Amino acid sequence: MIITLKKEASQQAKELLRQQLEKQGVRVNAIVGENHDVFGLVGDTAKLDERKIKANDCVEEVTRIAAPYKLANRLVHPEDTVVMVGGIPVGGQHPIVVIGGPCSVEGEEQVAEIAGKVKIAGGVMLRGGAYKPRTSPYAFQGMQTEGILAMVKAREKTGLPIVSELMSVDKLDEFDRYVDLIQIGARNMQNYDLLKALGKTKKPILLKRGLANTMEEWIMSAEYILASGNPNVILCERGIRTFEKYTRNTLDLSAVPVIKEKTHLPIIIDPSHATGDWSLVESMSLAAIAAGADGLIIEVHPHPERAWSDGAQSLKPGKFAQLIEKGRAIAEVLGRGCASCGF
Repeated sequence: MIITLKKEASQQAKELLRQQLEKQGVRVNAIVGENHDVFGLVGDTAKLDERKIKANDCVEEVTRIAAPYKLANRLVHPEDTVVMVGGIPVGGQHPIVVIGGPCSVEGEEQVAEIAGKVKIAGGVMLRGGAYKPRTSPYAFQGMQTEGILAMVKAREKTGLPIVSELMSVDKLDEFDRYVDLIQIGARNMQNYDLLKALGKTKKPILLKRGLANTMEEWIMSAEYILASGNPNVILCERGIRTFEKYTRNTLDLSAVPVIKEKTHLPIIIDPSHATGDWSLVESMSLAAIAAGADGLIIEVHPHPERAWSDGAQSLKPGKFAQLIEKGRAIAEVLGRGCASCGF
């Protein structure tokens, strides 16, 4: 971290700032310039708050040289992290994983039928919403525990690990017991109490990017989970809110190479929520594979017109199978194809 001091700053003010910084465990190197003096900080600067430093009258500017996240940082952890989900590896050079299933669990029969079709198509995990965060309080809110147990029965029939969204800390024990990959949705990306609680379990976490969050803020949310003791974090880009109205959100595929460069964590793409339109899901999925994503999470429903939620962005099983077939060709070029596991 570099602190540029104001030209008119007194020696007393500068010395007081130096003492405050050293008390926080960093070494302060003072550089005297012709127009400005500069403090160069060496050590663990992640715990320092730039805003508090800038509040000092003698400070002109604060520039962070190193990223504020440590455990997620590729500089600290050069090797790719591989997260195991129900025996399936996600990340590194392992095959690309495809997760499919309904937006909402609508019953045992429905989710079992979809699970079977997802597996036949080449999907390796089953997604399904049991606790549904909805914009309207009058919309369907999910089957809750009954929905989770319906997914458990589908897993027993198909062997597919299950992925579902956790909304609050009070349901963590239920998810820790039944769910293979705990999803944290965009609305909860900065629910820090929930993130810290997730650090107490070793269950894999799928952390979605917030609607209007920067990549650094997203990584910092992952850092909360990592710092609390859980190393099993997978990031998920699901589109961000921009001025564009044609799609539900704007899918930021640049997140894939950026996350790969800045962190060692796996990243998967959610083209369903990003576009909000089933006709765009295939092209965005193929682009995500080409960009280097470690997986896809896609909404699948045999009767989208009758789906209890998000039917407009759900693929029919046949379209889902077609997407996987096309994606497999791209994955093989990248050296990440596998006939028996996902791509």
